[in-house]
Amino acid sequence: MSLKNLTGKHLTLEDREYIQAALERGILLSDMADRLRKDPTTISKEIKRNRVIGASEFNGFGGKCQNHSICQKRNLCDTKCDRLCKRCTHSNCYKICAEYLDKTCARLSRYPHVCNGCENRATCRQRKIHYRARIASEKYKDTLSTSREGIDLSIKEFNHLDELISPLVMRGQSLKHIHAHHQSEIGCSQRTLYNYFEWNLFTARNIDLPRKVKMKPRKKNKEGKGKPQQYREGRTYEDFLAFTLANPHIPVVEMDTVHGTRSGKVILTLFFRNTSLMIGILLSHCTQECVLEAIDWLYEKLGEKIFERTFPVLLTDNGSEFKMPLEIENSEDGCIRTRVFYCDPMASYQKPHIEKNHEFIRYVLPKGKTFKNLTQEKVTRMMNHINSTTRASLNDNTPWELAQLLMNHSVLEALSLERIPAKEVHLKPALLK
Repeated sequence: MSLKNLTGKHLTLEDREYIQAALERGILLSDMADRLRKDPTTISKEIKRNRVIGASEFNGFGGKCQNHSICQKRNLCDTKCDRLCKRCTHSNCYKICAEYLDKTCARLSRYPHVCNGCENRATCRQRKIHYRARIASEKYKDTLSTSREGIDLSIKEFNHLDELISPLVMRGQSLKHIHAHHQSEIGCSQRTLYNYFEWNLFTARNIDLPRKVKMKPRKKNKEGKGKPQQYREGRTYEDFLAFTLANPHIPVVEMDTVHGTRSGKVILTLFFRNTSLMIGILLSHCTQECVLEAIDWLYEKLGEKIFERTFPVLLTDNGSEFKMPLEIENSEDGCIRTRVFYCDPMASYQKPHIEKNHEFIRYVLPKGKTFKNLTQEKVTRMMNHINSTTRASLNDNTPWELAQLLMNHSVLEALSLERIPAKEVHLKPALLK
């Protein structure tokens, strides 16, 4: 099994139930690991770590003693009996013999390490050890919880830390200063020290810290307090995945904006996933009105039928300039011209193609550079050079070449898109001068 195929995730209750069932059926460890996409060692350790010992073990003995066949002991129970203790029918010698040695089954010392699936389990008199999925899952949850609680220091270690930190804080030193000069003695991060102060564990208190008492506690977002985002209803990323699954051949266009400075002109970018072609429309401001004007301009320029075939689905982020889906989706006469979907908040990776393609724009328009001198003609010129750049992801073809095959030629003509010869492609700021 290749390492790159391993999931790297914790075992779930369903995984553990499969392990228990597989042990009962005698499935090989390697086959079990392939099924769960885990390393065989992981499965083996899981079984050994969560074995449940039979009730007889809690009574202090298991099955037959290792010395049963050669044992000659008599009178362990202080009677005048002449019989060998191992043959006694009144007392169990295993309970009273100080030299009792539990005889361990060879099955328990190697895989499968448990009695699950053993054919002799019903008649075997040795101690029984089983793997139980639900018990293993409960132990896992308990370990996961307790490992994140409390302080990972002994009382002696913590007292030593307190004796070091508190006097220095009382003399007005900040935790940053203390941590910088005593890092090897402290043995934990500065953030951990603040947590200890927050929990009132040190002799010194929060009020003794120079700046801590001046800081207001951070506000935490409470679940259920946020206002429902009506513009996302029926247009979430999950809705987008469901829609594209039901319509696998429909073209998807990713939409975003590229900013220069904090205010002023921005570039509305539209990226066609099927060809990697990108177009740019210069907006005077980053507002809903300007975005809607750009969409209406495309609709009028291309016509109803061509627009609907070219822009059937728009995937964008949650920027304020895009929060009017009904206006974008419907034309002025009320006809549905496109569908709008939104990525999850703070999840720009859900529209990765346009985010990656913005790098080409930054070659020509570095971040922080104002767009006040930009014109639509310059933006179109820049896009033509970007679309004429060879891409490894397109088998060393250019987006322009792919668009020539897959897109309506009238779209390219209407948007003044043209091919730039390979030797003339220029992706530096000097392109727009």
